[in-house]
Amino acid sequence: MTPAEDDFSGLTADFASCEANPEQLSAATKDGYAIHWYTATKDMVDSCLTNADGELLIVPQQGGLLVLTEFGKLCVRPGEIVVVPRGARFSVQLLDEAARGYVLEVFSGFFKLPDLGPIGANGLANARDFEAPVAWYENRQCDFTLLTKFEGRIFEATQDHSPFDVVAWHGNLAPYKYDLARFCPMNAVSFDHPDPSIFTVLTCPSATPGVAIADFVIFPPRWAVAEHTFRPPYFHRNVMSEFMGLIRGQYDAKAEGFAPGGSSLHSCMSAHGPDVTSHKAATAGPEEPAHLPRDTLAFMFET
Repeated sequence: MTPAEDDFSGLTADFASCEANPEQLSAATKDGYAIHWYTATKDMVDSCLTNADGELLIVPQQGGLLVLTEFGKLCVRPGEIVVVPRGARFSVQLLDEAARGYVLEVFSGFFKLPDLGPIGANGLANARDFEAPVAWYENRQCDFTLLTKFEGRIFEATQDHSPFDVVAWHGNLAPYKYDLARFCPMNAVSFDHPDPSIFTVLTCPSATPGVAIADFVIFPPRWAVAEHTFRPPYFHRNVMSEFMGLIRGQYDAKAEGFAPGGSSLHSCMSAHGPDVTSHKAATAGPEEPAHLPRDTLAFMFET
C-alpha cells in the first residue's frame, strides 16, 4: 500500500489495517493484536487517550511527536519508537506541521526484549538505551476530555482539571522511547541468510514457548558480507504474518513501488520474496562486502 499525498486530517488512529480473528483473538479476551496507521495535523488540546485494550508501540514515519503522560513527557521523532503501556493516559502534540506513522497494538501481555540466547549479554537492543519520560507535570484547571478505548470502542468523559498533575511516581512500568540507531545488528559473516528474527527489537511472547504474539523487527543499515549466498530476503512461506513498513530510504527487497510511509502485508503461508529488480541486482552483482545505505530504515510487525 502506497501512502496518499497529504493524507492528513487531524489526529486519527481509529482503524486497523489487519487484526487477528476477532472471534478468537480480541481486545475483549485480551488476546491477539491490531495494526493501525495514524495521521495528524492538529495537537490534542485539553484531551487525552487511555487504551484499556492493550499496549501501543508507535513508529513515527513523518513528523515528530511530543507525548505527554502522567509519568512525564517524551519527544519522539522518525527513527525512534515510543511504547505506551495499557492504561496510561497520554496526549500528543506535533513537533512539525503534520505527522504520520504506524501503531502495533497488543492485547495480551506487553513488549519486552527478546531472549538473546547464544548472543550473550550484548547485542540487538540494549536495555541501557531505552529512555524513560522526562519529569514534568501541570497544575491546570480547565475543561478536560478523557477518551478511553475499551473493547475497540471510544468512551468519553470530562473533568475540570488536567490529569497530568502527577508530581512523582514509583514502580516498574512506564512509557518509554528507543532510538533505532542504537540497535546493534547481528548478521551472517560467512554464508547463508539468518531468519529476520535476528533483527528483533522488542517481542510480545505468547503462552507457547518460542512463539510470539508479535515481534517488532527492523532492517537497519549494516554490512552484508555472506559468500555464495542470495543476500536479500529469500523467497519463502512461513506461519507468521508479516506487515512491512518503510520509515525512510529504500528497502533492499523492494527496489520499486515501496515508498516511505507505505506498507505491505504477507499473510500466513503466503509466498513472497524480492521484486524482479532486487532479484536481478542480487544475482548479477559482484560478491563483495556491501554496506546497505545508511539512509534506509525498514521494519516489520511479525505476528
